[in-house]
Amino acid sequence: MRAILDVLLVALHLYWYVIIATAILSWLVAFNVVNYRNDLVRSIWAGLNALTEPVLRPIRRLLPNLGGVDISPIIALLGLLLIEDIIRMYVYPYVF
Repeated sequence: MRAILDVLLVALHLYWYVIIATAILSWLVAFNVVNYRNDLVRSIWAGLNALTEPVLRPIRRLLPNLGGVDISPIIALLGLLLIEDIIRMYVYPYVF
């Protein structure tokens, strides 16, 4: 059972990096550092969006419009941190 929890914690930690990569790539595209018309950038963007949008879209619907600022990745990262801490502190010690 601990192995399953370890795999879950690693998956949550990897998803943390996926959300950060999505935020960084969106900034790079917004500031014209990378070109969205590039096939590699477009495929990376599509892959990252496919992974993060199911989590970020409901958060965006709940948040008020803040203009051009999207804080949904920050809230998702805080949620992931909370889930990881709950698993580490309350679930992991009681599993044989």
